[in-house]
Amino acid sequence: MDLILLIDDDKDDNFLHTRTIKKSDITKEVASFLDAEDALAYLKSAETKKPDLIFLDINMPKMNGWDFLNEYTKLPDDKKGSIVVMLTTSVNPDDKHKALSFQNVVSYTNKPLTQMELLDLIKKVRP
Repeated sequence: MDLILLIDDDKDDNFLHTRTIKKSDITKEVASFLDAEDALAYLKSAETKKPDLIFLDINMPKMNGWDFLNEYTKLPDDKKGSIVVMLTTSVNPDDKHKALSFQNVVSYTNKPLTQMELLDLIKKVRP
């Protein structure tokens, strides 16, 4: 993998998840965003490479995870990562069902992301 995006308004979660991803040695680069609107602008940017994996929080101010996914689906295919994982503290079963109804969302995982969960996810999604 070349690029993994983290989109979460919690700095501590982004720090922890970046560290977990880097320790797993599965990607060349991790980019984190505290704001979903900034992440969308990044993805729309001409020089941005397509991410391999996006970890997305649901509950964020301004633009939440659902709003992000609605806008994300409108992006051209060459700007979208092939895999989105909802990484959240929500235990609401309706949230899980809603998340998995989006075509690019392949998993719904509770925080914090552990190295074991990350490696299991990678095994499932790699061809």
